[in-house]
Amino acid sequence: MRKYFGTDGIRRIANTELSPELVYKVAKAGAYVLSKHTDNTPTILIGRDTRISGTLIESAMVAGFLSYGANVKLLGVIPTPGVAYLTKKLNADASVVISASHNTFEFNGIKFFSNKGMKISDELEEEIEEIMESGKLDELTAVNEKIGTSEYRADLLDEYVYFFRKNFDDKIAKYNNEDFKVCIDTANGATYSVVEKVFKILGIKYDIINNNPNGININSNCGSTHLDMLKDYVVNNKCSLGIAYDGDGDRCLAVDEMGNEIDGDKILAIISQNLRRKRKLKNDTIVATVMSNLGLNKYAKDNGLELIQTKVGDRYVLEEMLKSDFNLGGEKSGHVILLDYNPTGDGILTSLMLIISILEENKKASEVASIIKLYPQILINAKVDSDKKYDYDKDLEIKEKIEKLEREFAGNGRVLIRPSGTEPLVRVMIEGEDQEYITKKANEIAKLIEEKLK
Repeated sequence: MRKYFGTDGIRRIANTELSPELVYKVAKAGAYVLSKHTDNTPTILIGRDTRISGTLIESAMVAGFLSYGANVKLLGVIPTPGVAYLTKKLNADASVVISASHNTFEFNGIKFFSNKGMKISDELEEEIEEIMESGKLDELTAVNEKIGTSEYRADLLDEYVYFFRKNFDDKIAKYNNEDFKVCIDTANGATYSVVEKVFKILGIKYDIINNNPNGININSNCGSTHLDMLKDYVVNNKCSLGIAYDGDGDRCLAVDEMGNEIDGDKILAIISQNLRRKRKLKNDTIVATVMSNLGLNKYAKDNGLELIQTKVGDRYVLEEMLKSDFNLGGEKSGHVILLDYNPTGDGILTSLMLIISILEENKKASEVASIIKLYPQILINAKVDSDKKYDYDKDLEIKEKIEKLEREFAGNGRVLIRPSGTEPLVRVMIEGEDQEYITKKANEIAKLIEEKLK
Protein backbone atom coordinates (compact mmCIF):
# COMPACT_ATOMS: atom_id res chain seq x y z
CA MET A 1 0.00 0.00 0.00
CA ARG A 2 1.47 3.36 -1.03
CA LYS A 3 1.89 5.98 1.69
CA TYR A 4 1.87 9.20 -0.32
CA PHE A 5 0.71 8.62 -3.90
CA GLY A 6 -2.96 8.02 -4.65
CA THR A 7 -4.81 7.40 -7.89
CA ASP A 8 -3.60 10.70 -9.39
CA GLY A 9 -0.32 11.67 -7.80
CA ILE A 10 -0.12 13.16 -4.31
CA ARG A 11 -3.05 15.32 -3.21
CA ARG A 12 -3.42 16.83 0.27
CA ILE A 13 -4.17 20.02 2.21
CA ALA A 14 -1.40 22.46 1.33
CA ASN A 15 1.15 23.51 3.95
CA THR A 16 -0.12 21.00 6.52
CA GLU A 17 -0.50 17.50 5.09
CA LEU A 18 1.39 18.60 1.96
CA SER A 19 4.15 20.42 3.81
CA PRO A 20 7.19 22.06 2.18
CA GLU A 21 9.35 19.47 3.95
CA LEU A 22 7.42 16.60 2.33
CA VAL A 23 7.49 18.30 -1.07
CA TYR A 24 11.28 18.73 -0.82
CA LYS A 25 11.71 15.00 -0.12
CA VAL A 26 9.33 14.01 -2.94
CA ALA A 27 11.20 16.27 -5.37
CA LYS A 28 14.64 14.96 -4.45
CA ALA A 29 13.55 11.31 -4.59
CA GLY A 30 11.58 11.90 -7.80
CA ALA A 31 14.53 13.57 -9.53
CA TYR A 32 16.69 10.56 -8.70
CA VAL A 33 14.18 7.92 -9.83
CA LEU A 34 13.19 9.68 -13.04
CA SER A 35 16.70 10.60 -14.17
CA LYS A 36 18.94 7.86 -12.76
CA HIS A 37 19.51 6.44 -16.24
CA THR A 38 20.53 9.83 -17.63
CA ASP A 39 24.20 10.52 -18.23
CA ASN A 40 23.78 14.29 -18.57
CA THR A 41 22.55 16.77 -15.97
CA PRO A 42 18.77 16.23 -15.86
CA THR A 43 16.34 18.99 -16.84
CA ILE A 44 12.92 19.03 -15.16
CA LEU A 45 9.95 21.28 -16.03
CA ILE A 46 7.52 22.58 -13.41
CA GLY A 47 4.05 23.95 -14.11
CA ARG A 48 1.26 24.89 -11.72
CA ASP A 49 -2.33 26.05 -11.53
CA THR A 50 -3.65 29.22 -9.86
CA ARG A 51 -3.93 28.10 -6.21
CA ILE A 52 -2.60 30.42 -3.54
CA SER A 53 -0.29 27.64 -2.33
CA GLY A 54 1.18 27.08 -5.79
CA THR A 55 4.32 29.20 -5.37
CA LEU A 56 4.94 27.76 -1.89
CA ILE A 57 4.87 24.18 -3.20
CA GLU A 58 6.84 25.24 -6.27
CA SER A 59 9.61 26.76 -4.13
CA ALA A 60 10.00 23.60 -2.05
CA MET A 61 10.00 21.48 -5.18
CA VAL A 62 12.63 23.62 -6.88
CA ALA A 63 14.83 23.34 -3.77
CA GLY A 64 14.55 19.55 -3.86
CA PHE A 65 15.42 19.32 -7.54
CA LEU A 66 18.34 21.77 -7.33
CA SER A 67 19.67 20.01 -4.24
CA TYR A 68 19.78 16.76 -6.20
CA GLY A 69 21.60 18.53 -9.05
CA ALA A 70 18.81 18.81 -11.59
CA ASN A 71 18.22 21.95 -13.62
CA VAL A 72 14.69 23.38 -13.59
CA LYS A 73 12.58 25.34 -16.03
CA LEU A 74 9.65 27.09 -14.33
CA LEU A 75 6.70 27.35 -16.71
CA GLY A 76 4.42 29.32 -14.38
CA VAL A 77 0.65 28.87 -14.63
CA ILE A 78 -0.04 26.40 -17.42
CA PRO A 79 -2.51 23.53 -17.97
CA THR A 80 -1.31 20.02 -17.10
CA PRO A 81 -1.38 18.89 -20.75
CA GLY A 82 0.73 21.90 -21.68
CA VAL A 83 3.44 20.63 -19.35
CA ALA A 84 3.13 17.12 -20.82
CA TYR A 85 3.43 18.51 -24.36
CA LEU A 86 6.46 20.67 -23.56
CA THR A 87 8.21 17.80 -21.79
CA LYS A 88 8.32 15.89 -25.09
CA LYS A 89 8.86 18.99 -27.22
CA LEU A 90 11.92 20.13 -25.23
CA ASN A 91 13.30 16.63 -24.57
CA ALA A 92 13.21 17.24 -20.83
CA ASP A 93 14.04 14.34 -18.53
CA ALA A 94 10.85 14.71 -16.47
CA SER A 95 8.24 17.22 -15.38
CA VAL A 96 5.95 18.02 -12.51
CA VAL A 97 2.54 19.66 -12.31
CA ILE A 98 1.59 21.31 -9.03
CA SER A 99 -2.19 21.06 -8.90
CA ALA A 100 -5.09 19.44 -7.12
CA SER A 101 -7.12 19.35 -10.33
CA HIS A 102 -10.85 19.76 -9.57
CA ASN A 103 -10.46 20.06 -5.77
CA THR A 104 -11.05 23.30 -3.86
CA PHE A 105 -8.23 25.78 -3.28
CA GLU A 106 -6.99 24.52 0.11
CA PHE A 107 -5.78 21.31 -1.53
CA ASN A 108 -2.74 21.02 -3.71
CA GLY A 109 -0.96 18.14 -5.35
CA ILE A 110 2.03 16.80 -7.24
CA LYS A 111 1.89 14.86 -10.51
CA PHE A 112 5.08 13.52 -12.08
CA PHE A 113 5.46 13.02 -15.83
CA SER A 114 8.11 10.97 -17.59
CA ASN A 115 10.30 12.18 -20.44
CA LYS A 116 7.56 10.96 -22.81
CA GLY A 117 5.04 13.39 -21.35
CA MET A 118 3.04 10.63 -19.65
CA LYS A 119 2.01 10.23 -16.04
CA ILE A 120 4.46 7.89 -14.38
CA SER A 121 3.48 4.33 -13.52
CA ASP A 122 2.40 2.96 -10.15
CA GLU A 123 5.74 1.16 -10.01
CA LEU A 124 7.75 4.39 -10.38
CA GLU A 125 5.63 6.10 -7.74
CA GLU A 126 6.32 3.20 -5.39
CA GLU A 127 10.04 3.50 -6.12
CA ILE A 128 9.96 7.21 -5.27
CA GLU A 129 8.30 6.38 -1.95
CA GLU A 130 10.92 3.72 -1.21
CA ILE A 131 13.70 6.27 -1.72
CA MET A 132 11.89 8.79 0.49
CA GLU A 133 11.59 6.26 3.31
CA SER A 134 15.01 4.61 2.90
CA GLY A 135 17.15 7.28 4.55
CA LYS A 136 19.19 7.67 1.35
CA LEU A 137 18.14 11.22 0.52
CA ASP A 138 21.25 12.74 2.09
CA GLU A 139 23.37 10.67 -0.29
CA LEU A 140 21.60 12.32 -3.23
CA THR A 141 22.88 15.80 -2.42
CA ALA A 142 24.80 17.70 -5.09
CA VAL A 143 27.76 19.84 -3.98
CA ASN A 144 29.86 22.64 -5.42
CA GLU A 145 29.42 23.00 -9.21
CA LYS A 146 26.96 20.07 -9.30
CA ILE A 147 24.15 22.08 -7.67
CA GLY A 148 21.29 22.67 -10.12
CA THR A 149 20.05 25.98 -11.48
CA SER A 150 16.56 27.22 -12.33
CA GLU A 151 15.14 29.64 -14.88
CA TYR A 152 11.68 31.13 -15.37
CA ARG A 153 10.31 30.24 -18.83
CA ALA A 154 6.69 31.40 -18.92
CA ASP A 155 7.35 32.29 -22.57
CA LEU A 156 7.15 28.57 -23.42
CA LEU A 157 3.37 28.83 -23.07
CA ASP A 158 3.46 30.21 -26.63
CA GLU A 159 4.81 26.86 -27.85
CA TYR A 160 1.65 25.22 -26.46
CA VAL A 161 -0.52 27.81 -28.22
CA TYR A 162 1.31 27.12 -31.48
CA PHE A 163 0.56 23.40 -31.08
CA PHE A 164 -3.17 24.19 -31.41
CA ARG A 165 -2.67 26.65 -34.25
CA LYS A 166 -0.59 24.13 -36.19
CA ASN A 167 -3.15 21.35 -35.81
CA PHE A 168 -6.47 23.20 -36.01
CA ASP A 169 -6.13 26.49 -37.87
CA ASP A 170 -7.12 25.15 -41.31
CA LYS A 171 -9.80 22.79 -39.95
CA ILE A 172 -11.58 25.49 -37.96
CA ALA A 173 -11.31 28.07 -40.74
CA LYS A 174 -12.92 25.70 -43.26
CA TYR A 175 -16.15 25.15 -41.28
CA ASN A 176 -16.41 28.11 -38.90
CA ASN A 177 -19.33 30.53 -39.20
CA GLU A 178 -20.39 33.83 -37.68
CA ASP A 179 -23.38 32.36 -35.87
CA PHE A 180 -21.30 29.86 -33.91
CA LYS A 181 -20.38 31.21 -30.47
CA VAL A 182 -18.89 29.35 -27.53
CA CYS A 183 -18.98 30.23 -23.84
CA ILE A 184 -15.83 29.14 -22.02
CA ASP A 185 -15.67 28.53 -18.25
CA THR A 186 -12.04 28.24 -17.11
CA ALA A 187 -12.87 27.48 -13.44
CA ASN A 188 -10.49 30.32 -12.49
CA GLY A 189 -7.80 27.76 -13.14
CA ALA A 190 -4.81 27.00 -15.32
CA THR A 191 -6.57 27.60 -18.66
CA TYR A 192 -7.73 31.13 -17.77
CA SER A 193 -5.16 32.90 -19.97
CA VAL A 194 -4.01 30.40 -22.59
CA VAL A 195 -7.46 29.41 -23.84
CA GLU A 196 -8.21 32.98 -24.93
CA LYS A 197 -5.00 33.03 -26.95
CA VAL A 198 -5.96 29.74 -28.60
CA PHE A 199 -9.54 30.73 -29.47
CA LYS A 200 -8.48 34.16 -30.75
CA ILE A 201 -5.77 32.77 -32.98
CA LEU A 202 -8.20 30.17 -34.38
CA GLY A 203 -10.92 32.77 -34.97
CA ILE A 204 -13.55 31.07 -32.80
CA LYS A 205 -16.15 33.51 -31.49
CA TYR A 206 -16.38 33.21 -27.70
CA ASP A 207 -17.44 34.64 -24.38
CA ILE A 208 -15.45 33.72 -21.28
CA ILE A 209 -16.45 33.42 -17.62
CA ASN A 210 -14.65 32.55 -14.39
CA ASN A 211 -11.30 33.68 -15.74
CA ASN A 212 -10.17 35.96 -12.91
CA PRO A 213 -8.21 33.73 -10.50
CA ASN A 214 -7.34 35.15 -7.09
CA GLY A 215 -5.74 32.08 -5.55
CA ILE A 216 -8.81 30.88 -3.67
CA ASN A 217 -11.63 30.87 -6.25
CA ILE A 218 -10.36 27.96 -8.38
CA ASN A 219 -13.23 25.48 -9.00
CA SER A 220 -15.47 27.54 -6.71
CA ASN A 221 -19.01 26.90 -8.02
CA CYS A 222 -17.64 26.92 -11.54
CA GLY A 223 -15.81 24.82 -14.10
CA SER A 224 -16.40 21.20 -15.01
CA THR A 225 -17.55 20.21 -11.50
CA HIS A 226 -20.20 22.94 -11.24
CA LEU A 227 -21.96 23.49 -14.56
CA ASP A 228 -25.01 25.51 -13.44
CA MET A 229 -23.49 28.94 -14.11
CA LEU A 230 -22.34 27.86 -17.58
CA LYS A 231 -25.74 26.35 -18.39
CA ASP A 232 -27.50 29.60 -17.48
CA TYR A 233 -25.04 31.71 -19.45
CA VAL A 234 -25.31 29.58 -22.58
CA VAL A 235 -29.11 29.68 -22.60
CA ASN A 236 -29.48 33.36 -21.63
CA ASN A 237 -26.88 34.54 -24.16
CA LYS A 238 -27.92 32.20 -26.97
CA CYS A 239 -24.54 30.50 -27.27
CA SER A 240 -24.07 27.52 -29.58
CA LEU A 241 -22.02 25.59 -27.02
CA GLY A 242 -20.61 25.85 -23.51
CA ILE A 243 -17.19 24.51 -22.58
CA ALA A 244 -16.04 23.91 -18.99
CA TYR A 245 -12.51 23.01 -17.90
CA ASP A 246 -11.31 21.91 -14.48
CA GLY A 247 -8.64 23.61 -12.37
CA ASP A 248 -5.62 22.15 -14.13
CA GLY A 249 -7.13 21.99 -17.62
CA ASP A 250 -6.93 18.27 -18.33
CA ARG A 251 -10.72 17.80 -18.28
CA CYS A 252 -13.46 19.17 -20.47
CA LEU A 253 -17.22 18.92 -20.17
CA ALA A 254 -19.71 20.73 -22.36
CA VAL A 255 -23.23 22.14 -22.46
CA ASP A 256 -25.45 22.22 -25.55
CA GLU A 257 -27.42 25.27 -26.74
CA MET A 258 -30.37 24.27 -24.52
CA GLY A 259 -28.26 23.95 -21.38
CA ASN A 260 -28.05 20.16 -21.33
CA GLU A 261 -24.81 18.57 -20.14
CA ILE A 262 -22.54 16.78 -22.60
CA ASP A 263 -20.41 14.60 -20.34
CA GLY A 264 -17.23 12.68 -21.11
CA ASP A 265 -19.10 9.62 -22.40
CA LYS A 266 -21.06 11.75 -24.86
CA ILE A 267 -17.90 13.57 -25.92
CA LEU A 268 -16.20 10.23 -26.59
CA ALA A 269 -19.14 9.12 -28.73
CA ILE A 270 -19.22 12.38 -30.72
CA ILE A 271 -15.48 12.42 -31.38
CA SER A 272 -15.42 8.70 -32.20
CA GLN A 273 -18.06 9.21 -34.87
CA ASN A 274 -16.12 12.12 -36.37
CA LEU A 275 -12.84 10.18 -36.42
CA ARG A 276 -14.47 7.06 -37.81
CA ARG A 277 -16.07 8.99 -40.66
CA LYS A 278 -12.56 10.14 -41.62
CA ARG A 279 -11.17 6.62 -41.10
CA LYS A 280 -8.97 7.91 -38.28
CA LEU A 281 -10.40 5.91 -35.37
CA LYS A 282 -7.78 3.23 -34.84
CA ASN A 283 -9.17 -0.30 -34.83
CA ASP A 284 -12.69 1.18 -34.51
CA THR A 285 -12.21 1.15 -30.74
CA ILE A 286 -12.92 3.43 -27.77
CA VAL A 287 -11.16 2.88 -24.45
CA ALA A 288 -13.05 3.95 -21.32
CA THR A 289 -13.24 2.94 -17.65
CA VAL A 290 -15.69 0.74 -15.77
CA MET A 291 -17.42 3.94 -14.58
CA SER A 292 -18.57 4.86 -18.08
CA ASN A 293 -22.31 4.84 -18.59
CA LEU A 294 -23.99 1.74 -19.98
CA GLY A 295 -25.19 4.01 -22.77
CA LEU A 296 -21.64 4.18 -24.15
CA ASN A 297 -21.63 0.38 -24.39
CA LYS A 298 -24.93 0.47 -26.25
CA TYR A 299 -23.71 3.24 -28.57
CA ALA A 300 -20.55 1.29 -29.43
CA LYS A 301 -22.45 -1.94 -30.03
CA ASP A 302 -25.11 -0.28 -32.21
CA ASN A 303 -22.43 1.40 -34.34
CA GLY A 304 -20.13 -1.56 -34.79
CA LEU A 305 -17.44 -0.20 -32.50
CA GLU A 306 -15.43 -1.96 -29.83
CA LEU A 307 -15.51 -0.57 -26.27
CA ILE A 308 -12.73 -1.66 -23.94
CA GLN A 309 -13.07 -0.74 -20.26
CA THR A 310 -10.25 -0.39 -17.73
CA LYS A 311 -10.14 0.28 -14.02
CA VAL A 312 -10.77 3.88 -12.93
CA GLY A 313 -8.04 6.37 -13.76
CA ASP A 314 -6.94 8.01 -17.00
CA ARG A 315 -3.46 6.47 -16.62
CA TYR A 316 -5.00 3.01 -17.01
CA VAL A 317 -6.92 4.17 -20.06
CA LEU A 318 -3.64 5.38 -21.55
CA GLU A 319 -1.86 2.11 -20.71
CA GLU A 320 -4.50 0.16 -22.64
CA MET A 321 -4.35 2.57 -25.58
CA LEU A 322 -0.58 2.23 -25.82
CA LYS A 323 -0.62 -1.53 -25.38
CA SER A 324 -3.14 -2.19 -28.14
CA ASP A 325 -2.59 0.79 -30.48
CA PHE A 326 -5.80 2.75 -29.93
CA ASN A 327 -6.03 6.53 -30.29
CA LEU A 328 -9.23 7.54 -28.45
CA GLY A 329 -10.03 6.98 -24.80
CA GLY A 330 -11.23 8.70 -21.68
CA GLU A 331 -13.50 8.98 -18.67
CA LYS A 332 -17.02 10.28 -18.14
CA SER A 333 -15.50 12.99 -15.92
CA GLY A 334 -14.11 14.63 -19.06
CA HIS A 335 -10.58 13.25 -19.22
CA VAL A 336 -10.30 12.51 -22.94
CA ILE A 337 -7.05 11.24 -24.44
CA LEU A 338 -6.45 11.86 -28.13
CA LEU A 339 -3.20 9.98 -28.58
CA ASP A 340 -2.53 11.30 -32.08
CA TYR A 341 -1.95 14.70 -30.44
CA ASN A 342 -0.99 14.40 -26.76
CA PRO A 343 -0.45 11.48 -24.34
CA THR A 344 -2.60 12.93 -21.58
CA GLY A 345 -6.07 14.34 -21.12
CA ASP A 346 -6.21 17.84 -22.60
CA GLY A 347 -9.27 20.01 -22.01
CA ILE A 348 -8.56 22.56 -24.73
CA LEU A 349 -7.73 19.85 -27.26
CA THR A 350 -10.92 17.98 -26.39
CA SER A 351 -13.03 21.11 -26.76
CA LEU A 352 -11.53 21.85 -30.19
CA MET A 353 -12.22 18.30 -31.38
CA LEU A 354 -15.79 18.65 -30.12
CA ILE A 355 -16.20 22.01 -31.89
CA ILE A 356 -14.88 20.58 -35.15
CA SER A 357 -17.27 17.63 -34.86
CA ILE A 358 -20.21 20.02 -34.44
CA LEU A 359 -19.14 22.46 -37.17
CA GLU A 360 -18.49 19.72 -39.72
CA GLU A 361 -21.92 18.21 -39.08
CA ASN A 362 -23.47 21.68 -39.51
CA LYS A 363 -25.94 20.77 -36.77
CA LYS A 364 -26.76 22.08 -33.32
CA ALA A 365 -24.77 20.67 -30.39
CA SER A 366 -27.91 18.96 -29.04
CA GLU A 367 -28.45 17.17 -32.36
CA VAL A 368 -24.86 15.97 -32.52
CA ALA A 369 -25.05 14.74 -28.91
CA SER A 370 -28.24 12.79 -29.58
CA ILE A 371 -26.26 9.90 -31.13
CA ILE A 372 -25.90 8.45 -27.62
CA LYS A 373 -28.54 7.91 -24.95
CA LEU A 374 -27.29 7.71 -21.40
CA TYR A 375 -28.94 5.49 -18.80
CA PRO A 376 -30.04 6.94 -15.44
CA GLN A 377 -27.30 6.40 -12.88
CA ILE A 378 -27.03 6.59 -9.11
CA LEU A 379 -23.87 6.58 -6.99
CA ILE A 380 -24.07 6.11 -3.21
CA ASN A 381 -21.16 5.92 -0.78
CA ALA A 382 -21.40 3.27 1.93
CA LYS A 383 -19.39 4.20 5.03
CA VAL A 384 -17.41 1.20 6.27
CA ASP A 385 -14.44 0.22 8.40
CA SER A 386 -11.34 1.18 6.41
CA ASP A 387 -9.79 -2.26 7.01
CA LYS A 388 -12.86 -4.02 5.62
CA LYS A 389 -13.66 -1.97 2.50
CA TYR A 390 -12.13 -4.58 0.19
CA ASP A 391 -14.15 -7.43 1.75
CA TYR A 392 -17.55 -6.66 0.22
CA ASP A 393 -17.23 -9.46 -2.33
CA LYS A 394 -16.45 -12.03 0.37
CA ASP A 395 -19.83 -11.67 2.08
CA LEU A 396 -22.39 -14.12 0.68
CA GLU A 397 -25.43 -12.00 1.47
CA ILE A 398 -23.98 -8.96 -0.30
CA LYS A 399 -22.94 -11.07 -3.30
CA GLU A 400 -26.36 -12.70 -3.58
CA LYS A 401 -28.18 -9.34 -3.49
CA ILE A 402 -25.95 -7.93 -6.24
CA GLU A 403 -26.22 -11.04 -8.42
CA LYS A 404 -30.02 -11.12 -8.07
CA LEU A 405 -30.29 -7.51 -9.26
CA GLU A 406 -27.95 -8.17 -12.20
CA ARG A 407 -30.09 -11.12 -13.30
CA GLU A 408 -33.15 -8.92 -13.05
CA PHE A 409 -31.58 -6.27 -15.31
CA ALA A 410 -30.85 -8.86 -18.01
CA GLY A 411 -28.43 -6.56 -19.81
CA ASN A 412 -30.50 -3.37 -19.41
CA GLY A 413 -28.81 -2.28 -16.23
CA ARG A 414 -25.54 -2.59 -14.37
CA VAL A 415 -24.21 -2.81 -10.81
CA LEU A 416 -20.68 -1.66 -10.02
CA ILE A 417 -19.22 -1.84 -6.52
CA ARG A 418 -15.87 -0.13 -5.97
CA PRO A 419 -13.90 0.57 -2.77
CA SER A 420 -12.59 4.14 -2.52
CA GLY A 421 -8.84 4.42 -2.98
CA THR A 422 -8.51 7.18 -0.36
CA GLU A 423 -11.50 7.04 2.04
CA PRO A 424 -13.28 4.44 4.23
CA LEU A 425 -16.03 4.09 1.65
CA VAL A 426 -17.44 1.52 -0.73
CA ARG A 427 -19.02 3.18 -3.76
CA VAL A 428 -22.27 1.63 -5.00
CA MET A 429 -23.10 2.60 -8.59
CA ILE A 430 -26.20 1.31 -10.38
CA GLU A 431 -27.49 2.09 -13.85
CA GLY A 432 -30.89 1.21 -15.24
CA GLU A 433 -33.90 2.50 -17.11
CA ASP A 434 -35.88 3.64 -14.03
CA GLN A 435 -34.21 6.30 -11.84
CA GLU A 436 -36.52 5.74 -8.87
CA TYR A 437 -36.00 1.98 -8.91
CA ILE A 438 -32.19 2.05 -9.19
CA THR A 439 -32.02 4.65 -6.40
CA LYS A 440 -34.04 2.35 -4.15
CA LYS A 441 -31.81 -0.63 -4.95
CA ALA A 442 -28.58 1.35 -4.52
CA ASN A 443 -29.70 2.49 -1.07
CA GLU A 444 -30.56 -1.11 -0.12
CA ILE A 445 -27.15 -2.43 -1.20
CA ALA A 446 -25.27 0.45 0.43
CA LYS A 447 -27.15 -0.09 3.70
CA LEU A 448 -26.37 -3.82 3.65
CA ILE A 449 -22.67 -3.12 2.97
CA GLU A 450 -22.54 -0.67 5.87
CA GLU A 451 -24.16 -3.20 8.21
CA LYS A 452 -21.84 -6.01 7.18
CA LEU A 453 -18.55 -4.07 7.02
CA LYS A 454 -18.73 -1.91 10.13
